[in-house]
Amino acid sequence: MAQKTRTKKKRVRLSFDEGIIFVHSSFNNTIISLTDRAGNVLAWSSGGKVGNKGSRKATPYAAQIAATEVAKTGQDMGISRVSVIVRGPGSGRESAIRAVNASGMRVTMIKDATPIPHNGCRPPKTRRI
Repeated sequence: MAQKTRTKKKRVRLSFDEGIIFVHSSFNNTIISLTDRAGNVLAWSSGGKVGNKGSRKATPYAAQIAATEVAKTGQDMGISRVSVIVRGPGSGRESAIRAVNASGMRVTMIKDATPIPHNGCRPPKTRRI
């Protein structure tokens, strides 16, 4: 009986010079994704992935740590310039942008792409506490 030889796939080291960072900041969490120009995700992190649980995921500090982690991964790939696109009303928006800027990446553009309804769905009833 012939033995099967296993060949290990070589991991291709990707290198880019420019990327896009998407910051999706909701009231419960902040998710940060690093993509190339075509939109393929290269790295991502979130408030929960960096070790925070529950309501601590939505803090600006959790977003800052997640953005620093993504920026470090991007710098290892050779990305030096990024555009930042921010979505959502959460509290981690500004701190994520500041963390990316402080990590050594050059932020070329900041765009707010928060989806705004043009009288779409009916909003939930107001809370009575």
